[in-house]
Amino acid sequence: METFISFTNQSQGRDRIFRATQYACALAKYLLRNEAKRKELVKKLQSLESNMSSGRKLFRLGNTVNSINAAKSTLHISDPVLRFCLTFSNLSRALYFICDNILWARSIGLIQDIDKERWSLNSTRFYFLSLVMNLTRDVYAIVQLMVQKSRDRHYQQKVDQHLNESPDVACVIVPQLDAFLFLILESLRSQPSVALDTLKNVCDLFIPLDKLGIYQTNAGVVGLFGLVSSLLGILSVLRPNLRIKP
Repeated sequence: METFISFTNQSQGRDRIFRATQYACALAKYLLRNEAKRKELVKKLQSLESNMSSGRKLFRLGNTVNSINAAKSTLHISDPVLRFCLTFSNLSRALYFICDNILWARSIGLIQDIDKERWSLNSTRFYFLSLVMNLTRDVYAIVQLMVQKSRDRHYQQKVDQHLNESPDVACVIVPQLDAFLFLILESLRSQPSVALDTLKNVCDLFIPLDKLGIYQTNAGVVGLFGLVSSLLGILSVLRPNLRIKP
């Protein structure tokens, strides 16, 4: 109970709950779209999804400043690749939040004379750029882990044991490929935070890809990946040790 109270007291925790509910509604709505008897339920899900989205926009009003401050802090990272990826990602998120705040202001009537579609498209573009930078950071972190792991003598013994225990697989698949995949799995297993962040960002990526028309799927796929990403986000808030650093 204390963990739940602490989680819901955080604005990030509340946003994760709203986000998970929003995409769960989107997924359920897609699955029930062809059932005539569930039309009333679909309308309720649509209303709840819309309310969750509006609530999240309200929670994000101060996130622009947070992203700018995060960008300032990442400028001091010694690793040039991490410095570039994280700073660019935070600046992109700041621009995304600015667009998001303007769209929220328009939705409640504070601003009238703006092109909603244009601002929505720009918002999605900045969100997409932020995710690409985050995934680039994840790939860089995985490569570093793989290099470290490959130099470990204990790991070399595990590779030889793995190949000896599965000779049939090693014969069918190129041994080097089998060893490479084993290296990736062992690297991710040694750092669950990197694996979690990578999976979360991959799931998130389907949302802007669909909106931008780069890789169109359907509302069900977007809802599913959005829900999975939200649940992973909740897990990272509940378990700070699973949050990637920096």
